[in-house]
Amino acid sequence: MKRLTWGGVDCLDLAKNFGTPLYVFDTGIIKSRCRELRETFMERYENTMVRYASKAFLVKEMARLIKSEGLGLDVVSIGELYTALKADFPPEKIEMNGNAKSREEISFAINSGVGRIIVDHPDELKTIEKFAKEKGIKQKILIRVAPGVDAHTHAYIATGATDSKFGLPVDISEGSMLNYSIKYAMASENLDLRGLHFHVGSQLFDPDDNVKGLSKTLELVKKLKENFDFTTHELNCGGGFGAVINPSVPPVKCADFTDPMMKLLYEDCKKYNLEVPKIIIEPGRWVISEAGITLYKVE
Repeated sequence: MKRLTWGGVDCLDLAKNFGTPLYVFDTGIIKSRCRELRETFMERYENTMVRYASKAFLVKEMARLIKSEGLGLDVVSIGELYTALKADFPPEKIEMNGNAKSREEISFAINSGVGRIIVDHPDELKTIEKFAKEKGIKQKILIRVAPGVDAHTHAYIATGATDSKFGLPVDISEGSMLNYSIKYAMASENLDLRGLHFHVGSQLFDPDDNVKGLSKTLELVKKLKENFDFTTHELNCGGGFGAVINPSVPPVKCADFTDPMMKLLYEDCKKYNLEVPKIIIEPGRWVISEAGITLYKVE
């Protein structure tokens, strides 16, 4: 009788040894995805970085694997940050994201020395500034914007529309939230505004929405240079690469998304006479979900 194996290991033996329900991941698949990210993005294009979106799945061993593969981490809770730190993940390679950060989470992130905090609302600026001042540092931040792209995915995982609860609309007119946030961050002695963040949605199988999001964000980068003399040094383009459910469907390739995005980046920066910023992407589900199964026992 044939027995199901995963990553070369007998699943019945796993169930007997560890009990059920049991999450099982093939680290070979995870490492191959990390290698693809390095080879087709980080090594192909200068001044780029990948941060694994740990909300997809994070335990200490996963944090160690991501560290060994040379990637950074994107965390959205105090629990994820705590797990990463317990796995000795370098805090400077961690970014704290999320649209409803508590004061406790912001304080813990700053005291832990995270590399970046993604600001999702103007109210966060004063909180970050307060704790950064107490620690005597200038905290590096990015401001998340909603570029106004209605991504072709389920409504619950589309995050780039103008009325999204994630990020600020790309309106820099006087009195707008983004206008206020940019001015506040630039004037603060304890905030180091490095650039912008956007994310249009999850489970995307066509790069067009990501390219549109980047195009609209680069228009904003141009306006920030013209109106505030602000140079965007970093641009985080989020993730959202689709993970396939049907094993007969070929997997999405990282380059299917990153190549057209980088082509647009170079073209628009030249057209707008802009410094080419560092580009960061945040794949999560794409890295992990096709590598895992769950074992159950039927009573």
